[in-house]
Formats: sequence, structure tokens, C-alpha cells
Amino acid sequence: MTMKGLCVGIDLGGTKIAGALVDQDGSILRRIRLETRVEQGPQAVIDRLVEAIVQLTDGVRSSVEGVGVAAPGPLDSRSGVVFSPPNLPGWVDVPLRQVLEDRLGVPVKLENDANAAAWGEYWFGAGQRKGSMIYLTVSTGVGSGLVLDGRLFRGENTFAGEIGHTIVDPEGPPCGCGRQGCLESLVSGTAIAKFGQTTDPSSLIHSLAAKDGGVIRAEHVFEAYRMGDAHAEKIVRQTVRYLAIGLSNLIHIFNPGKIVVGGGVSRAGDVLFPLLQEQLDSYLMAPFRGTCEAVPAALGEDAGVLGAAALWTDRRQQVGTGDSS
Repeated sequence: MTMKGLCVGIDLGGTKIAGALVDQDGSILRRIRLETRVEQGPQAVIDRLVEAIVQLTDGVRSSVEGVGVAAPGPLDSRSGVVFSPPNLPGWVDVPLRQVLEDRLGVPVKLENDANAAAWGEYWFGAGQRKGSMIYLTVSTGVGSGLVLDGRLFRGENTFAGEIGHTIVDPEGPPCGCGRQGCLESLVSGTAIAKFGQTTDPSSLIHSLAAKDGGVIRAEHVFEAYRMGDAHAEKIVRQTVRYLAIGLSNLIHIFNPGKIVVGGGVSRAGDVLFPLLQEQLDSYLMAPFRGTCEAVPAALGEDAGVLGAAALWTDRRQQVGTGDSS
């Protein structure tokens, strides 16, 4: 590993700012968590980012190699500019990296939050720093990141990895992106909950939800599946089928050794992973079978901050564009 000294990782989200001071082994030495308060505008949020970093580096500033910031896209990780992310209203072409460097006097790297989580899992989690890995977070939506031959892959315009918006069923439901049949519209926690809402009222899904606030969520579908509910089984198997279709296409293209799945839906791993591995193998060409393992993410909510810090572990993070910064 090329990281020297300490690094700061920041995970900037629409509701919270999470930060950590991290050593070269990925151990978290200090933590901080603040409300984002996006309604106060970009400048106020940047003030809180600076506050978090100053607190994390108090007394150790000279040992800090750099700061990594994971932020919601769209953004350009090379120029350090955040464009207009839906989770950060009022942010339009904000030169976040330059602003933070000017105010803090330390080098800063900016990365898409899904890419940062992928990088964190690769260096400090389930990826185990080996070969190529696809990271998928399945929660309200579907986010993803690609690590190919040990390098974070961003693509020509830094937009690579939008696995959630690959179309797996042209006749499928509408997606929030404006198209139809995207993977996200079929396997996200939001999608699973919607399918659960359309089931017969006799399904255990409805009775489980009634005991838990009345709103059907993906977790109710998985719990009903465990209890043998036929309606839930149909939804779960459909979810796994579409997920396997999307991932098998990526396996054929990128030949990863691991697919790491995180996010809220992955908490149903006892249900999800055996079915997913079985379905994946059925969709793969013979030479690819058994070459890729689907495993749960290991870092939980720390993936973003650790991945942001890990941006300083290797200066050769880019594949296919000639950018090695």
C-alpha cells in the first residue's frame, strides 16, 4: 500500500455528513457525524464539511496526507466539480475540491459516492484487494462501482458504473430516470416494496406490514418469503432473476472475481445470496461458471468514508482514459 500517514474520509449525503480519520490499515481512529442541512445552501454545507475535517485532524494535521470526499453525483472527479445532484438542491457546478483545498490547505480528492464505497470494499472490505470486483448497493435505488485489475474505473466522462440503469426488461416498469425496465426499477428496495403492495391482501406481506406501521417495505417481502408465503416467493425469485440477468451481462464483459452486494436489500443475505449464485451460474457461459462469487459487503455504513480515505492509497486509480491522478 502506498498510503503514508493518516487520511480523512468524508461521506457527504443529503441528510448527514459522516467523517473519519483513518490510518494506513483502514482502522478508524476518530469519527464525526453532522447533519447536512441542505436547505441552508452549498456554502453552509461546505462550512460544515470544513468544521468536520478540522475536528478530525485536530493535533495531527501534519500527519494527514490528504482528504477524500465521497459525494452524490453527477460530478467530475478529475476537475473536482459537483454538478447538480438531486440530493443536494442548490448545488450547481460547485468546485468543491478547490474550495476545500483553499480553506484547509491540504490536498483533496472528490469521488462519486458509489465509486468510493466500491473502493472502500475493495481495499478494506469484501474485495480483499484482489483483481477485479463489481460493487452493487441495492437500497432505495441501485448504485454501483467497478474496480478492474485493482483500479477504480470511471470511464471517459467519469460516468461509468450506472448498472442500475442498464435495461434488463424493455417491457418492465417505468424508472425514475425516465426510461423503462431499468435494473433499478425491478430490484431496488423501492421496487420490491411496490411489488409487495400489489399482492393479494391474504399474503403474509400485508399482515407483517400491518404490525409494523402499515407501510409495506422490502423487508416484509423477505420475511414473508422465509415464512413460506407464495406471493413473496414470486417477488423474491423475480428480483433475483433480474439481478442475475444484469450481473451476468457484466460478468461476461468484465470477468470479475467477485460481486460485492451492499445496501438495505443485502441484509436479506440468507435469502438472496444462495438464490443469486444459483441463478447467476445458469445465465453464464460455461467458461465463466464458478469464476465469480457474489458476496455481501463487509463495511456497512463505513464503506463511503473508508473508500474516500482510500482514494489516497493508490495514485493509479483510473483505467481506460489515461488519467492517473
